[in-house]
Amino acid sequence: MQNLPQRPSGAFVMASWVAMFAGMLAYLIGLWNATLLLSEKGFYFTVLMFGLFSAISLQKSVRDRLENITVTPIYYGICWIAVIMAIVLLAIGLWNADMLLSEKGFYAMSFTLSMFAAITVQKNTRDIALIEAMQGPRRPPPPASEE
Repeated sequence: MQNLPQRPSGAFVMASWVAMFAGMLAYLIGLWNATLLLSEKGFYFTVLMFGLFSAISLQKSVRDRLENITVTPIYYGICWIAVIMAIVLLAIGLWNADMLLSEKGFYAMSFTLSMFAAITVQKNTRDIALIEAMQGPRRPPPPASEE
């Protein structure tokens, strides 16, 4: 029998979603309130979305390879390049931005939180889907009878 991953607890799944939305929301609220040109705001927004998509795609590719699902080497390489590019683009943008150092740190940390949480959400989703496919959906225990 194949070893199944341990089902993530409901609290861990919820914490992952909350962390992802907290990081994204903080980043976007900071961007909304920033005194940047609209084109700069568009750049930082696009970097966040690109980073989240590339991180999820990389996590899926890594997981597919672990489960012996075919992933072409070119796609796997593109996923790694995309994650690195998102991080480098953010770093270059912040390095050259006319912002306080605390603002730069805020964007870097909320970006990092969002990326890590997106990977965790994807992993939890994949683990739960695999477990349910192997053993069926989790059902609540029957109520105790009062005999």
